[in-house]
Amino acid sequence: MLTLYGIPNCNTVKKARVWLEENEVAYTFHDFKKKGVDADKIGQWMEQVPWTELINKAGTTWKRLTEEEKLSVQTPSDAAKMMMERTSMIKRPIIEDEQGVIRTRGFSEEVFKKAFL
Repeated sequence: MLTLYGIPNCNTVKKARVWLEENEVAYTFHDFKKKGVDADKIGQWMEQVPWTELINKAGTTWKRLTEEEKLSVQTPSDAAKMMMERTSMIKRPIIEDEQGVIRTRGFSEEVFKKAFL
């Protein structure tokens, strides 16, 4: 079964969940706000995707950081620490399969069709 990582009030996550449900794609939801994300999981993601693609720099969490905080994120370790402290900064949703392989990041109907149908 797929796991969708995100936060429930995110519009992109809502769109992704509706699409999956309408297309009868089974998944479990992992709420970043309630359950967090540990270093191992973020490390697994960074083995598959550059950390720069896991941080949502268009989101309000990133935009609210001071310039000093933004400049402090220079390495995968820095990024992992920041993502664990501020889970809303992670690009969402992230959907992975049973083996922990990331299938999608963000939401695009075209990408979802190719990945899940």
